Amino acid sequence: MNIGDVARRSGLPAKTIRYYEDIGLIRPQRSENGYRSFREQDLHKLAFLGRARALGFTIEDCRTLVALYEDEGRESAQVKHIAMEHLRQIEDKIAQLQSMRSTLNTLVHACAGDNRPDCPILEDLAQTGPEARSAEKQS
Repeated sequence: MNIGDVARRSGLPAKTIRYYEDIGLIRPQRSENGYRSFREQDLHKLAFLGRARALGFTIEDCRTLVALYEDEGRESAQVKHIAMEHLRQIEDKIAQLQSMRSTLNTLVHACAGDNRPDCPILEDLAQTGPEARSAEKQS
């Protein structure tokens, strides 16, 4: 298969496939004239990588997960550890986003949104000291 065929079948852009090749995540065979020749196992690996990236795993996590997937002597505890760390990072990000939403919600409701110049949103953004951060943590 050529890169166009693999892109269509995997659902990944050719640019992404070339990037994965450049960083060593996949290694398609090369013909004598230098053209890439993908095998079914390359297509399977690209599907694996696509799913892992869709779940938010980093490229380095993907590199580790591919290595573990290909290692028949792996221990599932290694994979679970990577997944649990990723889940912890997602939960941290969700907590940050919830705090941002709460703070913005408070500020939006405090702002009259009329033709007066006073604006709690701008006043909050202008605060650069620790009191601004502590106010955000309390919301």
